[in-house]
Amino acid sequence: MDEILKKRRTLQETMNFMAALSAGIEPILGRGANSMTMSAGRSLGREFSQGAKQTDDLLEAVAEVRDILVQNHCLWGFEPFKPASQEELITTNEQGQHQVQLVFRDCMIRQALFRFGHPQEGSLCNMMYGFFAGALESIMGKKATLEIKHAGENACLKVLTVDA
Repeated sequence: MDEILKKRRTLQETMNFMAALSAGIEPILGRGANSMTMSAGRSLGREFSQGAKQTDDLLEAVAEVRDILVQNHCLWGFEPFKPASQEELITTNEQGQHQVQLVFRDCMIRQALFRFGHPQEGSLCNMMYGFFAGALESIMGKKATLEIKHAGENACLKVLTVDA
């Protein structure tokens, strides 16, 4: 357990550095900072998911992304979420794309942003969206996006959308 905590602290220190860095580049690059970090995250997601189990099942793909993150010492606590008003965990939108809501309870990015008093939904959050999109595109062979539905102090709710 001590080894896990030590790795977590090291990773959190890195994320704190990234939060400070993003706060510096966002005013200079403007909206370009989000595009850059989204692209970097997507590339990282594709790289990390090379050799991952391929599947067409969205929930299985989400579990595979979780395993990839754990294997690479990235500790993000998230799980699929089904609101009481929804009949199924996976829904289909007007464009025929499959969607699942994910709740992120333990997010190093959110913790780092709060430490420095930076707002959520900036370039670091976009890096994570890119990571998920790149990993799912590799695992499922389909275009994917991850969007914030709610950014909060204790958890964030995001909608993962994958082409049918």
